[in-house]
Amino acid sequence: MEQQLIKRFEPFFGEDSTLVPHPDHVDHTVFGTLPFELYGLTKDKRYLKMGLHFADAQWGTPFGSHVTPASLMLYKEGYSWQSRLWIDDMYMITAVETAAYRATGDEKYLNRAAKEMVLYLDSLQRPNGLFYHAPDVPFYWGRGNGWVAAGMTEILSSLPENNSYRRRIMESYQKMMAALLKYQTTKGVWRQLIVDTAAWPETSGSGMFTYAMITGVKKGWLNKKIYGPAARKAWLGLISYLNENADMQEVCEGTNKKDSRQYYLDRKRNVGDLHGQAPVLWCAAALLR
Repeated sequence: MEQQLIKRFEPFFGEDSTLVPHPDHVDHTVFGTLPFELYGLTKDKRYLKMGLHFADAQWGTPFGSHVTPASLMLYKEGYSWQSRLWIDDMYMITAVETAAYRATGDEKYLNRAAKEMVLYLDSLQRPNGLFYHAPDVPFYWGRGNGWVAAGMTEILSSLPENNSYRRRIMESYQKMMAALLKYQTTKGVWRQLIVDTAAWPETSGSGMFTYAMITGVKKGWLNKKIYGPAARKAWLGLISYLNENADMQEVCEGTNKKDSRQYYLDRKRNVGDLHGQAPVLWCAAALLR
């Protein structure tokens, strides 16, 4: 499987190089995580060079049509100019920088990710431990919160114990896990709007919550007597949504922010969407570690 992925990626260095996105927006820059993963497998410096192009662009000179006065202000304060204060970014921005750290050992990348994460924690986490989609969108969207849970899990897995940001991020992670424990459904998964009992069970966010919880139990961040059973319940609930083709059901389609409860409730419920396929694989990998 790894060789198939390497073979499929190879054209991006040649005839398909124009398909590689420009790192001018968070949605494009997250592509950088893939060459870093391939570098980890192959040690081919071409992947490292490509990944660093994306990681460095996030903190480089702002450019392109997506630059805003707000993003310029954050850039001047040492944050990524691609910051939007959407919870999606708590994975997308930090994942690239964390991957750059893992590939190079250069702590500037890890500190970028951690500082950025704390900005978002301070801006979006609510007293109940969950996160609004954005400051002006007071809804606890499932997959968006899943990005937060996965993002914190990845950073905490790399942050040294003596890092100045670690305690702050761990506190928010544990606070979020306690909230998820409260809102876990009887089937083990979580809803499209986490606290809304009228919302449907959604599997992409549930998969990322499960991954974060499994990892927390195995690494000792969470009380295993409390969270171990919850993580197992979540995993068994999650895989019950796999159909006969191993396609995940009840996956929310791509979703922008909107100050409307009904907007989130009415999102299309996809089958086999990669937003849902990937988290269940993360969970399986976490269980096998």
